[in-house]
Amino acid sequence: MAKQLVSDELWEIIEPLLPEEPPKPKGGRPRIEDRAALTGIIFVLKSGIPWDMLPQERWAVEAA
Repeated sequence: MAKQLVSDELWEIIEPLLPEEPPKPKGGRPRIEDRAALTGIIFVLKSGIPWDMLPQERWAVEAA
């Protein structure tokens, strides 16, 4: 199994610092989960790949 980029301990520290998702009165696409977004950001920073090469489907599944 691959090493988690955002450990449970780190997430417990970061999660309370993040703002709540604002309401969307006009609807729209649902936002990706915060933990998945942070994992993607860390992956890009550590690996050096361009943002457009980040496999978006993977981060949505890993954070669930």
